[in-house]
Amino acid sequence: MKRAGNLWREVTSLENLFLASYKAQKGKRYRENVLLFNSNLEDELIRMQQDLTEQTYHPGKYYTFQIVEPKKRMISAAPYSDRVVHHALCNIIVPVFEKSFIEHTYANRKGYGTHAALNRFTKLARRYKYVFQGDIRQYFPSIDHEILKRMMRRRVKCHPTLWLIDTIIDASNDQRGNLFYFVGDTLYTPLERRRGLPIGNLTSQFFANIYLSGFDHFVQEELGVGGYVRYVDDFALFSDDRSRLVEARKHVEEYLAGLRLKIHPIKSQIFETRRGPAFVGFNVLPDRIRVRADNLRRSRRRLRGYQRAYRTGEMSSEKVRDCIRSWIGHLKHGNTWRLRQRIFTDLVFQRSGEARQ
Repeated sequence: MKRAGNLWREVTSLENLFLASYKAQKGKRYRENVLLFNSNLEDELIRMQQDLTEQTYHPGKYYTFQIVEPKKRMISAAPYSDRVVHHALCNIIVPVFEKSFIEHTYANRKGYGTHAALNRFTKLARRYKYVFQGDIRQYFPSIDHEILKRMMRRRVKCHPTLWLIDTIIDASNDQRGNLFYFVGDTLYTPLERRRGLPIGNLTSQFFANIYLSGFDHFVQEELGVGGYVRYVDDFALFSDDRSRLVEARKHVEEYLAGLRLKIHPIKSQIFETRRGPAFVGFNVLPDRIRVRADNLRRSRRRLRGYQRAYRTGEMSSEKVRDCIRSWIGHLKHGNTWRLRQRIFTDLVFQRSGEARQ
């Protein structure tokens, strides 16, 4: 496939930087750091353009914090100006790589997403008898920098653009993942190879798709299974022949080892589809789609949090309404009419001191 060159002028143009700043502030425009940046926007972007064109740009320090739901993970937030740079880069290089992605990988792609992934999974689960569901262990902390850079060079030949890509990758902070060993490693190999991407970065989400793009093609074009779908590090292979999936699992593990990745030994299993396998927060049964119990528990806790925040004035009625509409929209992708009636019929939001209506 032909490599893309002459991208740098597009990446560093003021028009692209203005677009990047607009995208970076979506949903965050009233935060202090965004307001400060926007108060002197033109000068900030001209300075950014100069740092990029002279290749003196240095990413800032990440702010890190832990989340525990849906599982314990470390999130790393880049300084706001760096997030503008990330958008500027992705504005130009995403279209270069997008045409190389298969149709059935759904994360972090315009026009795709969790609900499209669920629809694909549902169609396959109701067509085939068995599914091999794979979960990659500590995916973002395990992404190997050297391998990722080689992949970027297969599609991009513009040296300044590759310099910026390398700069962003090299600035990744320690993701505290476990050390995994592979065939041919010495005792020190996992310590000598740089790995891990910050989950909070737009570029990390994009790089994560690139890192598994070859794997997507391998599964879909070479393993001969009935169907395939992937959402970030969760993937599913379908067949009416269980033994074919057992064999496919071996090939999957071998291919992923070449990327220095391992699948989770417990979460990665072969199931009968009639048992209702889980995917992107839902259980897909032959005649209905249910919200997973753990997903429902988290959402109930989130609703109680909205009630507390509204009661104390930390959330506006508009923000509460937007959050609830978003969740209802998510629930509608399952057979959840009774569930929604049960949850929302008696749901009350009131300010402190107000009498309940």
